[in-house]
Amino acid sequence: MSDQKVAIVTGASRGIGFAIAESLGKAGYKLAICATSDASVNSSADKLRAMGIEVLPFVVNVTDGDAVQTFVQTVAKDLGRLDVLVNNAGITKDGLAMRMKKDDWQAVIDTNLSSVFYASQAALKPMMKARFGRIINISSVVASMGNPGQLNYCASKGGIDAMTRSLAQEVGSRGITVNAIAPGFIATAMTDELGDDAKKSLETRIPLGRLGAPEDIAASVLFLAGEGGSYITGQVLHVNGGMYM
Repeated sequence: MSDQKVAIVTGASRGIGFAIAESLGKAGYKLAICATSDASVNSSADKLRAMGIEVLPFVVNVTDGDAVQTFVQTVAKDLGRLDVLVNNAGITKDGLAMRMKKDDWQAVIDTNLSSVFYASQAALKPMMKARFGRIINISSVVASMGNPGQLNYCASKGGIDAMTRSLAQEVGSRGITVNAIAPGFIATAMTDELGDDAKKSLETRIPLGRLGAPEDIAASVLFLAGEGGSYITGQVLHVNGGMYM
């Protein structure tokens, strides 16, 4: 088995997911990343390779449990190990509860929550065999504070927090830690669409006076994946500039 550690990052084509992949790659991890389209995942892989990072790209529909588990199992088998799993893939389909379509509810639950179960379950076998593993789930501040118009998203992220605590209790004796990171408002393509006035309004709610950067989340992932996070499990780490305490 290679001495080089292996990390999987789902939803790594842009924003937070790409920053996480870049951070882990620069720290020496061999990467496997996935996204929903061939063009986006290969574009990300090319950018990472240009930085000298070793990466394998995969196209995966994370709502398909069999596809997700095959992806994780393939990575662990072909690369000989699996040390870190970062469950980052997620979508939004916002709308007020009384008008929310059932398909919009289900799509968000399947993408944001069920995919975390599928990938984590598949990762447990190689991690248990190695008696080492780090599962890091990307949640959201809205899981704790709520947000009108995001009933489905809030429910999916709240489910991630609960799953994190439960799984941490199941696998801690095998040397596997399970934690979640809950970002606040992060400057990504999604927040760029809000406009300057809306972003300034958001910043007034944040004691540190700025939106977070994807790199802020990536740094937290790197901490939990490394030796510094070895005695932390079952926790939700809030990275939000103080907007929720």
